[in-house]
Amino acid sequence: MMLEHALLEIIQGRESDFEASMRAALPIIESAPNCYGAEVRHQSEDSAVYLLLVRWASIEAHLAFRATPLFEQWRALTHPFYVSAPSVTHFFDPLQR
Repeated sequence: MMLEHALLEIIQGRESDFEASMRAALPIIESAPNCYGAEVRHQSEDSAVYLLLVRWASIEAHLAFRATPLFEQWRALTHPFYVSAPSVTHFFDPLQR
């Protein structure tokens, strides 16, 4: 399993609108094949920064989502609020203890 990490910088003053739109967008990404859940967290230090975490079966599953109509719906709800393109990275499963 992969964890997508996307740092989202939102236009100052649009945080409430973004959060409302993200509430509508999360079920869209979570309905994608091989998506095992998503969450968004608001940064404490900067009110215009959010962290999106999405659990995918693989990086390929994430890339496949980006080529679907679901992604276009996601993009329409979320991208108008971004200051710049999100920084997106992927992480492997947690280290074993």
